Amino acid sequence: MAIQSTLVDRLGQIQGDLRAGRFPNEATVSQGVVLPILHELGWPVFDTRIVAPEYALEGRRVDFALCDRTGSPTAFVEVKRVGQSDGGDRQLFEYAFMRGVPLAILTDGQEWSFYLPGEQGHVAERRVYKLDLLERTSVESTDRLVRYLKRDRVLDGSALTSARADYKDVARLRQIEVTLPRAWSALLKEEDSLLLDLLAEKVEDICGYKPDLEACSRFVASISSATLPQKVPLSTGRSVEPAPVLRIEPATQAVVKPGNGSVGFSMDGRRFAAGSAREVLQGILGAFAKKDPTFLDRFASRKHGRKRRYIAINRADLYPGRPDLAAEHAIELGAGWWMGTNYSKRSIAEIIDLACEVAEVHSADLQINLG
Repeated sequence: MAIQSTLVDRLGQIQGDLRAGRFPNEATVSQGVVLPILHELGWPVFDTRIVAPEYALEGRRVDFALCDRTGSPTAFVEVKRVGQSDGGDRQLFEYAFMRGVPLAILTDGQEWSFYLPGEQGHVAERRVYKLDLLERTSVESTDRLVRYLKRDRVLDGSALTSARADYKDVARLRQIEVTLPRAWSALLKEEDSLLLDLLAEKVEDICGYKPDLEACSRFVASISSATLPQKVPLSTGRSVEPAPVLRIEPATQAVVKPGNGSVGFSMDGRRFAAGSAREVLQGILGAFAKKDPTFLDRFASRKHGRKRRYIAINRADLYPGRPDLAAEHAIELGAGWWMGTNYSKRSIAEIIDLACEVAEVHSADLQINLG
């Protein structure tokens, strides 16, 4: 019980630091997230024979090998920058196959993916569980981390037994079936920019005319409730407001007014006018950066879109694989930073939501009108 209690407290601290963007690179993720969690799970993180950093494998290295008392690795942990873990699973699998290690963990600090490399199927199919520390409570995250990574459970084989049981559990498939409609509904409500881009491109393929993102956004909003199966209750029956309400925790919630006034935002008692929702976003990020020189670095350290970065030092990183978008839909924020602009109002509201969380803005500090 002592491990669970202290780990819950530790995870609460880590969640706060993740939301504030305090882990800008792999080294800070390792030292600020991975090693503290391993310590709470009973691993002697200062004994490099047991928790071996930069473990060598035929000219390659895995970030951490968790070893038994004889020095043989029982699990590999590969660490990535927050939001940059895509593709890291294949590299990790190569490492695990080389040594026959039964358990592999890929983490960017926020997301933890647990794999059984020796099972059947594609890489993604051998993932036992994906834990997002910001989507789960500290108690829920603790239960899962203890189940798979508590040292005595790893050493006596019970962690591996549990992982294999979870892998084969048919209830997992039933849970997926239940969750799929909700996930589809959430995807429509969030209106990820990649989804809107795909929709716009498909319309252009069919009729030769490409709609703008706002037209796509209105269409997706109009069908979101209609496409949700009846057995999954809708969260709200209200119509979509012209200016979306930001999803921010009560302690850091900004106030978004309906789009019947002048576009802009108010901060610290001052009103800033803007010509568009994009300019509101640009102004807010600039204002946060002026108040706190570390803000842009911390904001860039948060997990952004599925494929995109909301801000970046390198302009091309805003739209990976899409140099056309990087050339046409990017503006300079100053101090060497670029900001993407190819977003709908709803997506801009989501980005502002994230920025407010990182900046730890309170409800009285910021009011927004996206038009």
